Amino acid sequence: MTAHIPVVDFLISPFADYGFMRRALAGCLALSLGGCPLGVLLVLRRMSLMGDALAHAILPGAAIGFLVAGLSLVAMTVGGIATGLAVAVLAGLVSRATPLREDASFAAFYLISLGLGVLIVSMRGSSVDLLHVLFGSVLALDDAALLLIVSISSITLIALSVIYRPLIVECLDPGFLRAVGGFGPLVHITFTVLVVLNLVGGFQALGTLMVVGLIMLPAVAARFWSQTVAGQMAVAAAFGVLASVAGLLASYHWRAPASSAIILAAGGLYILSIVAGRFDSLAASLVTLRHRTG
Repeated sequence: MTAHIPVVDFLISPFADYGFMRRALAGCLALSLGGCPLGVLLVLRRMSLMGDALAHAILPGAAIGFLVAGLSLVAMTVGGIATGLAVAVLAGLVSRATPLREDASFAAFYLISLGLGVLIVSMRGSSVDLLHVLFGSVLALDDAALLLIVSISSITLIALSVIYRPLIVECLDPGFLRAVGGFGPLVHITFTVLVVLNLVGGFQALGTLMVVGLIMLPAVAARFWSQTVAGQMAVAAAFGVLASVAGLLASYHWRAPASSAIILAAGGLYILSIVAGRFDSLAASLVTLRHRTG
């Protein structure tokens, strides 16, 4: 007989023994690899709240898909993409046609979308259906949902590799990109579509209220560990993976809600980064102060 190793049992056994845990882990890993780099770019563009707004904007479309076809992956995905893109376009048009800033118009539309989506789901479904849409069911991912998330992640990584340079220039100096004929509007539209796709794919796992947390929290935390965009993307993806593993283990061992545990793990990494990150953290600022006064 072989002796059980407690650490191995704690970390490996849940994923080795149960298929639903492996599917949940695969879905979260794909979302982290595809979504966290987008989160870094949202932070760089000072559009962090745009992710939250679009996450709520997909709710009415997903709710309409639910109203038409129940918990159908195809119907809810198509509906979520349609309303997410519609809100992005409407918010941009309002900001250009009125004095209202784009972030304010996004906030207004996302509040309307959230109320409308909850109302639609509540009219047709039960409280369980509403919880499924709002908070996801990462431990109940089926093969179709997992394939959707992995496909979106793959498309995102390929697209980012193609538009990476103009996208960074568009983040830092959009006027220069327009001056040199760099297809600034096309780059912006492509980026917005990628954000909506990742939110739609992620809501299958974490719900519309939680999905943006796995995209944004690791991205914000990565700011304290690297000073380059590529470095922040890598750190953010690693933090997303770490938070996913930690949250799923907490869900398995202590019966914590999986989506909440994942987001809280990401939040813990963010707080740790504020305190002990390599750059601009409390610890780094203290070391710099000592050098200056020493």
